[in-house]
Amino acid sequence: MGRLQGKVAIVVGAGTRGEGVGNGKAAAIQFAREGAHVLCVDCDEAAADVTRDTIREEGGLAETCVADIVNAADCQAAVDRCLERLGKVDILHNNVGRSFGGDVADASEDDWVRAFDVNVKGMFLMCKFAIPPMIDGGGGSIINISSTAAVRPLPGAAYTASKGAVNHLTIHIARRYARYNIRANCIMPGFIDTPLVQPVWQDEKVRETNLRQVPMRRFGSPWEVATVAAFLASDEASYVTGAIIPVDGGLILRI
Repeated sequence: MGRLQGKVAIVVGAGTRGEGVGNGKAAAIQFAREGAHVLCVDCDEAAADVTRDTIREEGGLAETCVADIVNAADCQAAVDRCLERLGKVDILHNNVGRSFGGDVADASEDDWVRAFDVNVKGMFLMCKFAIPPMIDGGGGSIINISSTAAVRPLPGAAYTASKGAVNHLTIHIARRYARYNIRANCIMPGFIDTPLVQPVWQDEKVRETNLRQVPMRRFGSPWEVATVAAFLASDEASYVTGAIIPVDGGLILRI
């Protein structure tokens, strides 16, 4: 604990739909437990408030901001709010992603555009506005949440392609801004047990099929993703940049 003491973190996608804890909420709480002051950003105000309240109940520091990350003005406003309320930006954690449509022959053009808007454009915009204050502040850490779908053939052409783009956007940022002491890394979660996917696994056949694909024979926890993110956000990872890290129980080893 205390690895992020005195740091300010923006967590995008910090809310969880429904009961339980998703990857963004877990990251926000974990950052706060490590000492960071967290700005919880989400398009769902109520969900962001729940994460903020959870952090405060534990004695941590958190604020909220409502933003639609496909909107440039909202992304700029989120960074501005962080600077106005918390004074700086040390950490940007991008945890927004959705799947649209099916395979290439089945997906619509609209599915493709929406997937890249949410999964890639949103990260680009948040990085675009967060990087300048990071430069002014002497550096920072950017963590983008991708997916094993970026390197492993899965259904959903737009989702797979957009997550591959997230990996390469991260590598570009890492190379271009390393001179300013800004690190950019990417986490590729595998099958993580979150409220978003739990309805899918109510189908026992789907659940067992997915479990058989994981060499560790279990699904991951959002906290297992969050602890990796906290490491990447901390000074313990001060020489780590451009890394694409799977948190997947060995899932990509089954390619």
